[in-house]
Amino acid sequence: MFNPLNLIPSGLFTKQDKVDLRLSSAALRIPTGAYILNAGLGKFQVDKEGAEGLRDMAVDGVPPLGQIDAETFATGLASAETALGVALLCPLIPNRLAGLGLTAFGAGLLSMYFGGDQYTEDDGIRPSDAGKAIAKDAWLVGAGIALAALPKK
Repeated sequence: MFNPLNLIPSGLFTKQDKVDLRLSSAALRIPTGAYILNAGLGKFQVDKEGAEGLRDMAVDGVPPLGQIDAETFATGLASAETALGVALLCPLIPNRLAGLGLTAFGAGLLSMYFGGDQYTEDDGIRPSDAGKAIAKDAWLVGAGIALAALPKK
């Protein structure tokens, strides 16, 4: 007897699709995770002057951060970056969650870029010499969105 339910595929993805999905996920997660983990671990050893510099840069994007003690801010930032780096490198964390974290982190960096006049040219978009180090972080937002948009495994 003919059963029309047999025409419905049992799985949405083929075996090759699952391999491609894992490769795409790894290509987005490993470089960003290693980069952010390294940056976060390095911030744990920052001195008081460096902590003030980090906080002052962050104030360009989020002015209320100026009310936080510089060393407390630096420790919190180092902890958050380290946690995000570990989350990106840990395959147990879903792509969507890791991607949302990466997108939020990258958006925070871009808020510093667009919030400080010294980081952009007169048009407010193109980076000045001082802004090139921050403008490059737009790739983190792109990678985060791509990671969050990957289909579930």
